[in-house]
Amino acid sequence: MFSKILIANRGEIAVRIIKTCRKMGIQTVQVYSEADAGSLAVEMADEAVLIGPAPAAQSYLLADKIVEAVRQTGAQAVHPGFGFLSENAGFARRLRDEGIAFIGPNPEAIEAMGDKISSKKLAAEAGVSTVPGHMGLIETPDEAVNIAREIGYPVMIKASAGGGGKGIRVAHGDDDMAEGFAAVKAEAMAAFGDDRVFLEKFIVDPRHIEIQVLGDKHGHVVHLFERECSIQRRNQKVIEEAPSPLLDEQTRAAMGAQAVALAMAVNYDSAGTVEFVAGQDKSFFFLEMNTRLQVEHPVTELITGVDLVEQMIRSAWGEALAFGQDDLKIDGWAIESRIYAEDPYRGFLPSIGRLVRYEQPEEGEQDGYTVRNDSGVREGDEISMFYDPMIAKLCAWGPTRDAAVDGMARALEDTHLSGLGHNIPFLSAVMDQERFRSGNLSTSYIKDEFPDGFHGLTPVRRQTGILIAAGMAMHEIISEQAGYPSDRTDWIVLVDKAPHGVSLSYDEDEALLLAFTGGGHARLTEIDWRPGLPQFRAELDGEPFTAEVKRVADGFDIRHRAARARVRVMTPRAAEFFARLPEKQAADTSKLIQSPMPGLVVSVPVSVGQAVKTGETVAIIEAMKMQNILKAERDGVVKAVGAKAGDPVAADDVLVEFQ
Repeated sequence: MFSKILIANRGEIAVRIIKTCRKMGIQTVQVYSEADAGSLAVEMADEAVLIGPAPAAQSYLLADKIVEAVRQTGAQAVHPGFGFLSENAGFARRLRDEGIAFIGPNPEAIEAMGDKISSKKLAAEAGVSTVPGHMGLIETPDEAVNIAREIGYPVMIKASAGGGGKGIRVAHGDDDMAEGFAAVKAEAMAAFGDDRVFLEKFIVDPRHIEIQVLGDKHGHVVHLFERECSIQRRNQKVIEEAPSPLLDEQTRAAMGAQAVALAMAVNYDSAGTVEFVAGQDKSFFFLEMNTRLQVEHPVTELITGVDLVEQMIRSAWGEALAFGQDDLKIDGWAIESRIYAEDPYRGFLPSIGRLVRYEQPEEGEQDGYTVRNDSGVREGDEISMFYDPMIAKLCAWGPTRDAAVDGMARALEDTHLSGLGHNIPFLSAVMDQERFRSGNLSTSYIKDEFPDGFHGLTPVRRQTGILIAAGMAMHEIISEQAGYPSDRTDWIVLVDKAPHGVSLSYDEDEALLLAFTGGGHARLTEIDWRPGLPQFRAELDGEPFTAEVKRVADGFDIRHRAARARVRVMTPRAAEFFARLPEKQAADTSKLIQSPMPGLVVSVPVSVGQAVKTGETVAIIEAMKMQNILKAERDGVVKAVGAKAGDPVAADDVLVEFQ
């Protein structure tokens, strides 16, 4: 077996690979950019080598730097993780030529499957169902429009070398096609150095289901069942699960057989994923093959017990698979939530900065579920604008899908982040939605369920009880510690501005008893909180919960899952006066185009005095490797332009002001 492996990646996947290498007794070398000098992966690895400045094009994407680090440290193999050089056939071939093992498939398989156009032709030849589309290269927007009309709208515009949700647009008409074609070509060139684009029919109300395959260098290939990845935003997966709630045994077997047939057709010899778009009627069509480890691989590991990183290493060493298809079984259900540094309340825009606080849920077996958290950052680390904004992949396993969903909801409650925006409230909202729990999923789920963006959810009855109980308990604790016990029994608790009459008492076990004026009682026990702690833990009527709390001037900001509110505990008289206070008016920003996120200005194609129509592009901002087009929301004349191409901007910086 290899004695030393170099990891040509960063963040959580680098940490994940290091953990398996440790288990196998293999030393690790971590390459890093200047931005990652103090990272967790660098700290965990046996050796670390600086390979360049922060931009990936000057560090993680430079094959020369990686090879030089291999030579310098005496590593025998390279694990590329995902992204960066993981699907670069030239890199894999270069390593092979230099006598360095590539922990991934052979370069010929990468080449065959890495090009989205040729891979569809190969898939069709291997008997795999394929989506209707135009597989030839397209040079101009006019040509793209004509082809799209032939296929029939809606049409998906995709970068041939794309991956990770980058370089994809859906066009519903000619105007969408002309604009989207140019945007995809630009994104593809920036992200992959390859601006080739192709078109395919967009399946309405589709599901995204993928099959995990695993091969060795002895001609054996197996599949490890499917993952459902339909909860996506801007073609970026957000929540994944295994198995899929859609598939029956017959469909699962058919998809698995097609995935294996395709892998065998290209002599596949590592971990890889064959992606399908599926209709609600269980029809399915080949999308692409990812010739690398997937971000969402942990859910497959949780339901099969197979360590995919270990299998990749063993295959690269030349070992034959130690199991066959009949040895693999699905055990239980697993869900993964991708925790991103993005603000769901601001259209999911990237939110870079320092993790001032990061409390992770306890991993391992819990009460009825199991938690796994793959993270590459620690409290105090910075989420950089140069890379993907992922903080962690939080996973929950349960014996049934309902148990896994409940476990995920509790694990999200037990995760606390501060210092930047994060999507935990949104992930929690999905776990609590009846549609998600029913398994009725599609790739348009987020757009369907949150058409006006995410603004949190209205608390259900139990959550209102949690908000009130937590507020009352914290108020009591603070009063006691300050030496001013109120000795009051009757209070008004305002949840935002809704008043709730509450009578307070204690039982013989010192449990907090709440009696509500409108009827109903609650018992709060196992309280775990003191002033300054950001999480309030307790049991309400025997059910455990965790709420995120913050003390403010007139009460508490409390969030339980997707419901958050300002909670104020008042005497009835004070509540009477509070109700008379005037509403504070929000500032008028209707004449401003503000940067929705930190990033770099790509262009501002308007000038002072220019008349602008609704829907016209007024600025393009690049952040987290994605281009964001900002458009005028109304007709107007430009009064001032606050930025130019190349300028760095912060969130809410004014880019354009109208008269």
